[in-house]
Amino acid sequence: MKAFFEGIQWLFENIFFALHNFLRELELTQWFAANAINWIFMIICAVAIVYWCKQLKLHQDEGQENQDTTAHSFLK
Repeated sequence: MKAFFEGIQWLFENIFFALHNFLRELELTQWFAANAINWIFMIICAVAIVYWCKQLKLHQDEGQENQDTTAHSFLK
């Protein structure tokens, strides 16, 4: 049974957290490179939020948005 849990430990430490360990080591050697990755993710999220808001506005302007409180059957 001990070998089973040690196998799970090995799987998580060496496989699943490999990217996390790489980024941790990268921060110690090249701080700007590690933070550039964070900025890329923040830019992607910002673009996705702007796109989502534009789509919401587009549907609202076309009148497709149902804002009635009984729009869903479980709210009746």
